Order: sequence, then structure tokens, then C-alpha cells
Amino acid sequence: MLRKNIFSGSQFEDQINFCRAVVVGNTIYVSGTTGFDYSTMAISDSIIDQTEQCFKNIKNALKEADAVLDDIVQILYILPDKSLFSQCWPILKKYLGNNKPAATFISAGLVDYRMKIEIQVVAVKTKS
Repeated sequence: MLRKNIFSGSQFEDQINFCRAVVVGNTIYVSGTTGFDYSTMAISDSIIDQTEQCFKNIKNALKEADAVLDDIVQILYILPDKSLFSQCWPILKKYLGNNKPAATFISAGLVDYRMKIEIQVVAVKTKS
């Protein structure tokens, strides 16, 4: 089975030696994705804006793998401040719609103090 690496252009990929996503067969593993706009390396102070940007970044990675957000089967949310998670819920519903992937939430420190959320997903392409 072939492996395809997908890169977003984030400086972190080169610095930390990873790629945005790995495709193996019909399965796409998307790395923990934060609210940075990778084209400018800017990040908002808002948890809502960061969550929105996370999903835009994930959507772009999935598109490179010929997949869509509805293909997400598992999702992991990581937030340093668990009290902010409920603010993200409307954005989760906006991007996940009726798709209800298996989900886990953990509260943990992130590598950059500006990051308020990190989202990791696994997707399985169901259409070719």
C-alpha cells in the first residue's frame, strides 16, 4: 500500500519534522492542527477564530487527499483551558454537520502559549 505525505507549508512541519497529513490507502491521518493561518503564520487570540482556522486547515489537508470533512471518523480536541471548550461547540457543529465522529477531549499544554486549541483527525475516504 502506498503512502502519501501532505504538507501545508507551515514552518512547523520542517522545524519539528512532520507533515500535515499521511494518506495510506483510504485512511488519512491528519496531524494535530492549530489555529495558525499557514499562509501568514498569524494566529488570532480568539478561541472561536482559532477553532474555525483549525477546521479550514484540516479541510485543506483532506482536500489534498481527495477527502472531505464528512470522511472524518475520529477526532481529538486538545485545549490548555478546558473552560473554553464550550465556546467551540457551534464551530464544531458548523464544520461536522451531521457527521458524528468518535471523539475525545483532553486538556493539556500546547507547544506555543498562543495556541488555544489543537485538533487531530482520522478520516476514511468512502467515495473515490
